Amino acid sequence: MELFFSPMACSLASRIVIYETGADATFTEVDTRSKRSHDGRDFRAIAPMGQVPVLRTDDGLLLSENAAVLQYLADRHPAAQLQPEGIDERAQLRQWLGFIGTELHKAVFVPLLDPRAAPEVKAYAREKTDLRLGLLQSHLAQREHLLERFSIADAYLTAVLNWAPYSGVSLADWPPVQQYHQRMLQRPSIARAVGEEFALYRQEQARRASS
Repeated sequence: MELFFSPMACSLASRIVIYETGADATFTEVDTRSKRSHDGRDFRAIAPMGQVPVLRTDDGLLLSENAAVLQYLADRHPAAQLQPEGIDERAQLRQWLGFIGTELHKAVFVPLLDPRAAPEVKAYAREKTDLRLGLLQSHLAQREHLLERFSIADAYLTAVLNWAPYSGVSLADWPPVQQYHQRMLQRPSIARAVGEEFALYRQEQARRASS
């Protein structure tokens, strides 16, 4: 498998899951500004949207969108138990993947992190923060994970919550969410993935500053 990623982007969730499963994969870094991979390929020829993650499977299938990539990885490696088996429990997993992707990733953090977003757009996104993180806080107040055990949804949520300090969102205002995030960062697969990608992120920022 080959994972196309950008450092500390939402593709971090896929790296976490790959480490959880022990899958054999290569990682190809993508510059999301130039839309080129670091080995010189035109990323838009691989992913017309120019967005990560993209997973090239061993069969040559190209998968994009976090929910699809994460569920594919979990399906290919059932021994890792990263998604539940029951119909109801699997529906809850999809519910959380949808919530993270639409209500947090796209509705809150993308506008707050986008330097081109107008002040009105950022204000609109901030108005959505309390309800969404409040809902998450209520759910996590007495829970270790989003579901009964660590799942692909936790990998995705951790990747998204990493953006809070850079978007003006203080997780300290939602203590159970902050505690959950800190707990997840100590998990070996997550600590490894974040450590590697944050180093690459700093290198990327240095290159951009010098160009």
